[in-house]
Amino acid sequence: MNGDAKRPGVHPGWWWFIVPALLFGLSCPAEVMGQEFLSATPDSTPHSDARLVSEVTSIRPGETFTVALVIDLDDGWHTYWRNPGDAGTAAVLDWALPQGFEAGPVQWPAPERVPVPPLMSYAYTGRVMLLTDITAPATAASGAWVHVGLSAEFLVCQEICLPAEVVLGVDLPVSQDGGKPDPAWKKAFAATRDRLPMEGSGWQAHAVTTTEGYDLVVDPPAGQDAGSTTVYFFVLDPTALEHATPQVPVWQDGAMHIALTRSAYNTGPSELDGVLVRTDGGGFDQARRRPAVALTVPVEGVATAAAGGEEGAPSSSAGTAGREAGAATSTPGTAGASAQGSAHVPPLRLTLALVLAFAGGLLLNLMPCVFPVLSLKILSFVRHADGDERRTRLHGLAFGAGVVLSFLVLAGTLLGVRAAGAQVGWGFQLQSPGVVAALSVLLFVIGLGFAGVMTAGASLTRLAGVGSGDERYRGSFLTGVLATIVATPCTAPFMGAAVGAALVRPATESMAIFGVLGLGMATPYTVLSSWPALLRHVPRPGPWMESLKQALAFPMFAVTAWLVWVFGLETGMGGVAALLACLILIGFAAWLVGRWPAATTRGGALVTSRVLAGVAVVMAVVAVARGVRAAPTGTESRSESVAMSGGWEPFGDGVVEDHRREGRAVFVDFTAAWCISCQVNERFVLSSDQVMDAFQAVNVALVKADWTRRDPAITRALASFGRSGVPLYVLYPPDSAAEPELLPAVLTTGIVLDALGRLDTPGSAYLTAGRSNGGP
Repeated sequence: MNGDAKRPGVHPGWWWFIVPALLFGLSCPAEVMGQEFLSATPDSTPHSDARLVSEVTSIRPGETFTVALVIDLDDGWHTYWRNPGDAGTAAVLDWALPQGFEAGPVQWPAPERVPVPPLMSYAYTGRVMLLTDITAPATAASGAWVHVGLSAEFLVCQEICLPAEVVLGVDLPVSQDGGKPDPAWKKAFAATRDRLPMEGSGWQAHAVTTTEGYDLVVDPPAGQDAGSTTVYFFVLDPTALEHATPQVPVWQDGAMHIALTRSAYNTGPSELDGVLVRTDGGGFDQARRRPAVALTVPVEGVATAAAGGEEGAPSSSAGTAGREAGAATSTPGTAGASAQGSAHVPPLRLTLALVLAFAGGLLLNLMPCVFPVLSLKILSFVRHADGDERRTRLHGLAFGAGVVLSFLVLAGTLLGVRAAGAQVGWGFQLQSPGVVAALSVLLFVIGLGFAGVMTAGASLTRLAGVGSGDERYRGSFLTGVLATIVATPCTAPFMGAAVGAALVRPATESMAIFGVLGLGMATPYTVLSSWPALLRHVPRPGPWMESLKQALAFPMFAVTAWLVWVFGLETGMGGVAALLACLILIGFAAWLVGRWPAATTRGGALVTSRVLAGVAVVMAVVAVARGVRAAPTGTESRSESVAMSGGWEPFGDGVVEDHRREGRAVFVDFTAAWCISCQVNERFVLSSDQVMDAFQAVNVALVKADWTRRDPAITRALASFGRSGVPLYVLYPPDSAAEPELLPAVLTTGIVLDALGRLDTPGSAYLTAGRSNGGP
């Protein structure tokens, strides 16, 4: 008898399934991921055409010539200036030049404003030519041809933004009599140079710090006409100013004053360099052809709210006049008023911010976001309760190191993204459908390991400190990392003020605050592991641990279900179906690995199970990629669908002001689907009959600011209150001159009713009387 006839494994007929499955897995990307996989020549410059042109027809050795990236945009589409404004990114040019040739910086023509309410973009429409000077070496050989190559990346935007990436080139001969202009492009280069900002034009400027921003004072050179107010100052630093706030020039004593509103991300720069542009078609030169002037703007004074200092900011009557003349008035917390709102939120001292960060980190352990991950440490403590004390301490320190380092990495990423001009805040990674999907898969696999679907020693289950690999400390460290990632959707009491303070301070102080926040979260575990006497009260390890481990799989599955719900709100029902398909396939792969473990399986059975598992994982990746791609490309959130129910309306520009002008109080709920604390407050407090009846009795307008997906307007509104994450609850009195009240991050019915009772309205007086008589 053949020795392989009775070998345990998979029936040979199963290969009829394996081969089609492999073929299906390999063909899935083209079927599922979209038609671009089937196209050999996709449009590399959507809604635009790009080319590289030279100003000259030939190159003279040792001299400089100019080339231009020419972008012709479809009607209604735009691409971005070097400072894109509230959203977008500037073009990136990467030159490929012959040896000895050198390229200078990009020369950016004067931009225009492209409003995308409530945001403002600095951009180009129609045709734009980005000039670059290239210097040829003196040793360039006459008669030779050189290839000037360029790889360019830029965004093309309308209601959505599409990336464009193109490789271009132009071939030019080298000649001793070279340098003659190409007549086909002579006028286009001249017109573009007219729109380049003039350097050394005689215009002088400085900025005086005010409580809300800056008073830009511009002195024209002698002989220049004064009195024109059709100008706009385009700042170079994307984090310095609020781009959407109107600029209204006012002439006073022969100088032009422009009131500028400080951005919530302003770090107190010493200069506000930028470009002053005439918007009426005129020019600053005598020929009236040059509409832009480059300004170097030194800043005088200290910005109280932005720089985090203790000094007051000097006032500027001209700057105030400019705002009163035409700037739209806003209420703190509305989409266009982040800087104005910061005036009533004084900066925290560094020591107080550190204390609040530590307290917030401690309380973060009690927030619902962290509960499922705590099961990992519960198992770890149980296992080490009766073991070596030194090893127990080291496991606790490894966990603490994972928490603190993860906080620092997240903080560094957050600060870097904000410095690049993006409007993001705490918990920003869960605004990305890809991150939500990855966390869903990770926690689902950990739950499968706890439930025993996979071998107990599988790598992911070692996060709990169980299995054969727990002698090392990597598991404890990774548990700290996972706890931090899962904790970020929550904002604990005291934590919001600390994070908000961190984001307006210098980078070193910001990192210190985030580090102390992580230290506070890690402290209970490091203390418990450092005091072995406390662990003696934990039951001894035994068979009951396996039951506990399997029971703790269900919190993991519960969090996975919640993340699938969040993913659906970000991508739609198609995304939910894709992620569920991914989880089913991952579960199937895990079952294959657990059913035929490598330690006890040999031959065809092992190979077959691993091949099938691999196919399942590939198909799962394809499915979840399809779900991520289903996410809307704009900044719209679920507000329109969710906030209309129950008397709520979506947050938007001017909503709060409109209600207050009608004499109504306004309650704004800054929330997100991925914020469990927000969901708990909404389910058990804000939607309760007592609270809803009280809102109606006091005639409060209910506004929901949904931050599930990235929304720069909501980010700025949060920053106006010194916050960088949700939840945040703001109660505006009917009187527009009265300051709003910030409610705690953890709500109770009593807290909300007491706040409503403090409103100066007839309904609030009735409510107060009812509560004093034992009412709700």
